[in-house]
Amino acid sequence: MDFNLTTKEEAFRDEVRAFIGENLSPEARKDPGFLGGWLKKIREKRWVGFNWPEEYGGGGGGIMEQVILKEEMSKAGAPPLGLCMMGLQWVGPAIIQYGTDDQKKKFLPDILDSKYQWCTGYSEPGFGSDLASLQCKGVRDGDEYVVNGQKIWTSLAAWSDWIILLTRTDFDTEDKHEGITCLLVEMKSPGIEVRPIKNMSGSSHFAEVFFDNVRVPVQNRLGDEGKGWGVTISALAHERSGISEVAGLVGQLNDLVELAKRTRRNGRPASEQPSIRRRLAKADVVIEGMRLNGQRFLTKQLKGEPLSSETSINKLHRAFLAIELGDLALEIRGSASQYVKSDNGPGMEQNRLPSGALDWPNVVIGGGTPNIQRNIIAERILGLPKD
Repeated sequence: MDFNLTTKEEAFRDEVRAFIGENLSPEARKDPGFLGGWLKKIREKRWVGFNWPEEYGGGGGGIMEQVILKEEMSKAGAPPLGLCMMGLQWVGPAIIQYGTDDQKKKFLPDILDSKYQWCTGYSEPGFGSDLASLQCKGVRDGDEYVVNGQKIWTSLAAWSDWIILLTRTDFDTEDKHEGITCLLVEMKSPGIEVRPIKNMSGSSHFAEVFFDNVRVPVQNRLGDEGKGWGVTISALAHERSGISEVAGLVGQLNDLVELAKRTRRNGRPASEQPSIRRRLAKADVVIEGMRLNGQRFLTKQLKGEPLSSETSINKLHRAFLAIELGDLALEIRGSASQYVKSDNGPGMEQNRLPSGALDWPNVVIGGGTPNIQRNIIAERILGLPKD
């Protein structure tokens, strides 16, 4: 791995840092119109969809520049690079690769302009960890598909305008990965019902989505009929080095260190308590391991090599940290953490500690549970037998 940046890459990092310095001051953030102005500025710089081809409205940036952009933004605690993350990370790249000209003209500009939120209709009851066995049925009826079935653990479904949906259009195939068709479906279509799933913190990041004779125009099919599995794998292959996520975790850990320093336990700072120091140190080691893994993944991407099962390693570590950092924050505060709006200290938002500690299912379940990640690592990386 080469950790050094080229002269061009260093210049881009300087450009990003200068932009952050000019546009992310505490005073600017207090402006009620800050977010709208921010989105307009980064859109004008083509930093939304930065790695998308220029002909589709993106920045035409390379992998390394994209990593630099996201890493610096994450370090600064900046707003997201566009509000439709599902669209930018998964849906848009899939449309660029598999979409028709009409689909590209219809969907890509709106994704870049943050006009619509997207969700992904993948997991189903009983088939969450075996996606290729999905049973949501799509039947061709003239110029439309009629969809019936159910999806579950659908992130952001309650707020989404569109869903990229996997349906089974052929049940008579030897390979379960065949016969799956990918459809782009408007969420306000008649026959769609969304039932939010409330988690322990009271939020509803996930939802069940039911399809009752939902009619989808054939022109909204993404890719060929029966070849939706390839579309899905391609969509999931984007944004997988995870380096920007590590930068965010570093910031979260730094917040906990500061919290421990200013919180008194038995008359002394909590940061001097051995058990808390050990947990902070362990989290630091895990985050550093994720960072180095991310560098390894990035090196493969820069060499044009595909990423596959090895990304499950960081996903597993991320699940551990989602629970550990939340629990550690409550441990540091002690009984004071029971008050939902008790913490207004530097770097820690009001209401963040208790709700953050209860909100871990969004990270732990989303994208595959820890047990699924362990199985992937055991079977596909270590070569261990299934039985």
